[in-house]
Amino acid sequence: MSEPPGVTVTAPEAPPADAPSKPLAAQRVLPLRRPGRWIATAVVLVLVAQFVHGLTTNPFYQWDRFGYWFLRPNIVDGLLITLEVTAYSAVLGLLGGIVLALARLSKSPVLRAVSWTYIWALRSIPLIVVLLFLYNFSALYKTLSVGVPFGPAFFSFDESKLATDMVIAVIGLSLNEAAYAAEVVRGGILSVDQGQHEAASALGLPRSYQFTKIVFPQALRSITPNYVNQLIGLIKSTSLVFYVSLLDLFGTAQSMGATYPGDIVPLLLVATVWYLILTSVVSVIQFYVERYFARGATRTLPPTPLQKLRTGLTDLRARIRREAAV
Repeated sequence: MSEPPGVTVTAPEAPPADAPSKPLAAQRVLPLRRPGRWIATAVVLVLVAQFVHGLTTNPFYQWDRFGYWFLRPNIVDGLLITLEVTAYSAVLGLLGGIVLALARLSKSPVLRAVSWTYIWALRSIPLIVVLLFLYNFSALYKTLSVGVPFGPAFFSFDESKLATDMVIAVIGLSLNEAAYAAEVVRGGILSVDQGQHEAASALGLPRSYQFTKIVFPQALRSITPNYVNQLIGLIKSTSLVFYVSLLDLFGTAQSMGATYPGDIVPLLLVATVWYLILTSVVSVIQFYVERYFARGATRTLPPTPLQKLRTGLTDLRARIRREAAV
């Protein structure tokens, strides 16, 4: 085949016959150079360094006042109220979500319609509207009674005496959380392979046993990460209970900021850091719960952070030894 004009093709020179050949394991492997990755890394590191420098040196943040307020008794009391409201609302919301999800999967058209309507309504109405409506519920119904439907009442009680600020906050958040949890649970149940349902039915197991021992444990692997997202959102949503006169973490920071106007920024930073701590703890728990439910579904369990650290140190030592040997 003729060569194009102006181009000279030369065959690569073969190594001398007497040249010593290195074993393959002793040859050094050069990694592929990626300048774009190094440039992006350098830019990100510079931006992070500038952010941290501004965060630590800007006097506007008043870190001395931040340290003063961080563990003050009123802040800690507000934090405990946040934890209490979150715990009650998470449990009640998940239980309500399971009931609503089962109703949506029911063969009864009435249950499906009522469940769908509830989920549609509560996901459409803002949470602050739900809380304010419950806060003023006593204006609509001053007394509540228990008795025969459309008939005589056995006993009545004053709604305003039972509906404390804590009760209103928990009920409002639970009603809102149940609507979202229902879709999370329903999606997890639908993710279970249909063959599992058929196998359980073929064994003649009761429907309740099929759900509690076979279907729901498998669905939890899909439900857990999605519901933890809801739980993190619930922790942040507790800041709205301030509008129903319940002084949680955010409400305490707001009230202290109104009393000490010069400390508004440090108090907001205190609330921000506590929310970061709470969500971080939930994320750590999520990792271990997901790892627990991954048993039997994956060949190897995902490594824990400590295992990742040990592996990284081992790889680093091996790389240093290879570099020293070369």
